[in-house]
Amino acid sequence: MTGSKLVFMRRALLLLFPALSYLTSLGQSSELAPVTRTYAIKNARIVQAPGRIIDNGVLVIKNGIITAVGKNIEIPAEARIIKADTMYVYAGFIDGLSHTGVPKPKEEENKVKDPGNPPNDIAGIEPQRDVRNMLDPNDKSVDEMRRLGFAVSHVVPHGRMLPGQGAIILHAGESPDAMVYKQQASLFSQLTGAPGIYPNTVIGVMAKYRELYRQAEQAKAYKARYIQDATGMERPSSDRVLEAFYPVIDKQIPVVFKAEDVLSIQRVIDLKSQLGFNLMLAEIKQGWDISEKLKNSGAKLFLSLDLPEMKEEKSMPDTTKTTDKNVELKADKDPEKQRLQARKDETIKKHYQQPALLQSQGVEFGFSTFEAKPRDIKGNLSKLIENGLSEDAALSALTTTPARLLGLSSTMGTLDIGKIANLVITDKSYFDKESKVKYVFVDGKIFEYKDEPVPKKNGETVRVTGKWTYNTETPQGVHTGDIVINGEEGDYSGTISSTISGDTNDLSNISVDGDQLSFSFTVVIEGNAVLVEVIVTVEEGSFEGTMTAGDYGSYPIEGERSPEK
Repeated sequence: MTGSKLVFMRRALLLLFPALSYLTSLGQSSELAPVTRTYAIKNARIVQAPGRIIDNGVLVIKNGIITAVGKNIEIPAEARIIKADTMYVYAGFIDGLSHTGVPKPKEEENKVKDPGNPPNDIAGIEPQRDVRNMLDPNDKSVDEMRRLGFAVSHVVPHGRMLPGQGAIILHAGESPDAMVYKQQASLFSQLTGAPGIYPNTVIGVMAKYRELYRQAEQAKAYKARYIQDATGMERPSSDRVLEAFYPVIDKQIPVVFKAEDVLSIQRVIDLKSQLGFNLMLAEIKQGWDISEKLKNSGAKLFLSLDLPEMKEEKSMPDTTKTTDKNVELKADKDPEKQRLQARKDETIKKHYQQPALLQSQGVEFGFSTFEAKPRDIKGNLSKLIENGLSEDAALSALTTTPARLLGLSSTMGTLDIGKIANLVITDKSYFDKESKVKYVFVDGKIFEYKDEPVPKKNGETVRVTGKWTYNTETPQGVHTGDIVINGEEGDYSGTISSTISGDTNDLSNISVDGDQLSFSFTVVIEGNAVLVEVIVTVEEGSFEGTMTAGDYGSYPIEGERSPEK
């Protein structure tokens, strides 16, 4: 066997069949060539930035960096070529504020002896907490956002008034540290009180915020004087809560405030004016009546993609030609109720018109998904465009603008040489309602997505128990093995084996929804546990779908039911 074939086989084993690869690495790791990640995306409509488009272009990625983009680009011999004919390529989207990758902790009931003076952690005052300690790379929210084209998020801890410090994360990485692009990116704050204890009202929260900020300024100034000349001075005490404000006071990081409605926005802007910190306003939902104040506030703005449900407009029936009783009943509705409903509909519509309004007034903004359901985000973006927002402005709010507002423009936000390879590839314009995300690159790692399976109607589910043979095609070759599923709906168990390594792993999270089967299993690659997630569509005696192996990417998988003996 030639040397090149040996390297080929070792890489194949490294990817999904860990036990043998682990033993191989123990004995011969020094002989393994470094992993090269080179891709060439051909014949695509490359949207380098809003309004900057290359038709039938080529984009080359090498080791996580965009190394070439344009026409008539020479493709490296080692590149995996992605034929993206008629597809669209955009910079990976950037989320202005969310809990992506940060699981929500369980609520605990705490009894407080003195509700007027509770401990800081119970009152929700924990600005010293670092969101890096709460990240879970396997949290489903990471994949949910990545499937929508988001490669980067500004994430913050869960909590109340002062939950902790935010970070910029990439939607890839096997560990929390591997996900983090920028630590201590912000101090997250909300006007959210603690039930039954101080501060539990908005006014109480604002008063407490001023008190803490002023105390931090005084403590910081005292410490500076002590460092300069400690003679005769009492040693300054350490206070992690107050010290968490120091980077804010020095304007090294901004305060990111979640403020949805007009009153909350005005209160936060007033706090900024009084205390003088740099401000990001995020998850804005109702700012249309104070657009000028928003523009002049100096705050960096992120509009919420969590929008109220808007009824589809239907044509009015011709009451002169119908005797339908339902129509008559509608005509008899209480006029006051009709006026209330009309005002409600008008307010809801303003949520969708808000981005277009701000765009027309020259207000710069990105989007945040803090409270948005992933399944609603793409549809909501389409509705914003239907309500007047231009596609270029929408793309700016997803790419170049958040990159600038979050200080990421040197490495993200556009498809230019030298930028991190964060990309989303769609079969049509992303803003077309029928478009589908086909590939996402995060930090140069590829994730491939097949069309979402359509569940069977009437709650019918397919039979998945039994033995199946499978094969999955990776860049390193084809792998085969058996999948065995036992049990019944709600209580499945199973295993997956590999004919190459001889290993058998237990399946977990086995779920059947219509004709959609999903499960996961864990393998160990070079000492690290890697969660492999599989989702397939079962039809008759076969299935096909996608296998996603963490940072190693997503690959097609197909299989057939083995004859029953």
